Amino acid sequence: MEAQRQNRLILVPCPFQGHITPMLQLGTILHSKGFVITVAHTKFNSPNPSQYPDFNFLEIPDGLSDLNVSSKNFVSVLSDFNITCKIPLQEALTQMVKTDGHLEKINSIIYDEYMYFCNDVANHLQIPSIILSTSSAANMLTYQAIPRLVKDGYIPLKETMLLDPVPELQPLRFKDLPFSNFTDSDGLLQLISEAHKTRTSSAIIWNTAKCLEQTQLAQLGQGYHIPFFPIGPMHKMVPPSCNNVLEEDHKCISWLDKQTDKSVIYVSLGSIAFMDEKEIVEMAWGLANSKQPFLWVVRTDSGIDEDVIKKLPESFEETVGERGCTVNWAPQKEVLAHRAVGGFWSHCGWNSTIESVSEGVPMICQSYFGDQKVNARHLSQVLGVGIQWENKLERGEVVQVEIVIRRLMVDEEGKVIRHKAKELKEKIELSIRQGGSSSSSLNDLVNHILLS
Repeated sequence: MEAQRQNRLILVPCPFQGHITPMLQLGTILHSKGFVITVAHTKFNSPNPSQYPDFNFLEIPDGLSDLNVSSKNFVSVLSDFNITCKIPLQEALTQMVKTDGHLEKINSIIYDEYMYFCNDVANHLQIPSIILSTSSAANMLTYQAIPRLVKDGYIPLKETMLLDPVPELQPLRFKDLPFSNFTDSDGLLQLISEAHKTRTSSAIIWNTAKCLEQTQLAQLGQGYHIPFFPIGPMHKMVPPSCNNVLEEDHKCISWLDKQTDKSVIYVSLGSIAFMDEKEIVEMAWGLANSKQPFLWVVRTDSGIDEDVIKKLPESFEETVGERGCTVNWAPQKEVLAHRAVGGFWSHCGWNSTIESVSEGVPMICQSYFGDQKVNARHLSQVLGVGIQWENKLERGEVVQVEIVIRRLMVDEEGKVIRHKAKELKEKIELSIRQGGSSSSSLNDLVNHILLS
């Protein structure tokens, strides 16, 4: 059912790369269904309007300077945004309704789960609201379990129980919970509590597919009394977008073209998961000694010396030769879809996870914080398409890096994992075709918005 042009949606992304991307993908999908899209965004990490000429953009004064934002952890930043952005958005949308109300209707405010102030704005303006969850359903289950874990005395977490299984959340251990290694765990728990209070939103949109998380979605559904719309992987339902808050380096594609099929290990540990120089040296030698071709994203905008790779001994270059390619950033979806890529060493953020499984690329899962740990466990223990790496990249880990790469890329264990990854890719492809579960959920979402 196609929407009419006068139906407008207000999209409010959380201003971090892993959150902006899926919200803009959702906007592109819903625009293709006939909705007019307005993206209400903070000044911090704002998207480039010129890259989305079909969208309208509304900047929300966030009351924070870039200096203030960069000096805080993201929990504090998000808490601040939920205070400072509420009134400006409410006033802007009130004016929009007064000015254009006779021409078009705001059907819904769709907001990132961490921009929860939007629920109050929607209630004030009597506009329906919908949540976009940019993390996995498995991760949301851990949030849903927090009140029970507090009541049963498991939270605050104790050092002696970190390896114990979490009751009713196996195969997760307490160390895998998204708040287990945060320095400001109290602040994070408060943020999670605020973001996942029972609110008046009419639905939740998920960037996942039933074939990835059917059990988790069903479990969550027992605690929520609103419809779920798992319409992922969203990046497979829209044309490739040039949007990326971070610039991409395309020179690696010509290098990949020269490699044999499924031979390359792609290493990229995310937009905010940084390695220090010692870790980079250990990774470098592990990659060199693995004898596998590798494409390695080495971030140089996080305080790391730009020439750290160049400063490695000459023997490193002699060992690697043309077998390795290092870049500052890469067009990840294009890389993962390339015939030469046979494995992905990832931090397991949800966007990277869903992009990898969509292409049938098995993973080495090196999680750092937050939902990454939940996703790593889900990939390795539930879906069986990854190997979880829990070692620290400290001195002496070169051999272990080499071993885990060969486990995935060469050994019999990797053969089994690659087969499971291929099967999962085929299931995902079925889900996004007409009549598939994600395609049908998208049609149901459009109808839900129009009838709200």
